[in-house]
Amino acid sequence: QVRLVESGGRLVQAGDSLRLSCAASGRTFMTYPMAWFRQAPGKDRVFVAAISSGGAATRYADSVKGRFTISRDNAKNTVYLQMNSLKPEDTAVYLCAGDSRGPLSPQTDVTSYDYWGQGTQVTVSS
Repeated sequence: QVRLVESGGRLVQAGDSLRLSCAASGRTFMTYPMAWFRQAPGKDRVFVAAISSGGAATRYADSVKGRFTISRDNAKNTVYLQMNSLKPEDTAVYLCAGDSRGPLSPQTDVTSYDYWGQGTQVTVSS
């Protein structure tokens, strides 16, 4: 069993940077591909970024490519999302997810992930 807890979300201004963290409990964390999704009010949960179990492979949504960076530290059981040049449209609840069932490569589909955190709110003001 893996428990995911996100942190780092807050109110920032457009153009600012922010780093989110996702702390995982459970010794099998290092074997899971991990991802960040986000969900704005009244909208579906959408893919942001994903990383393979070892960290060598990453994938990004087009909307964040070049601005966001996903990384992981398996020794600390933590996944990060570095967000630069934030825009008001980045405002959402950001959720961390883990994939214990699929391939080791990072997936973009929300249904690929079976472990989810509660989320952390990121608000970007214009």
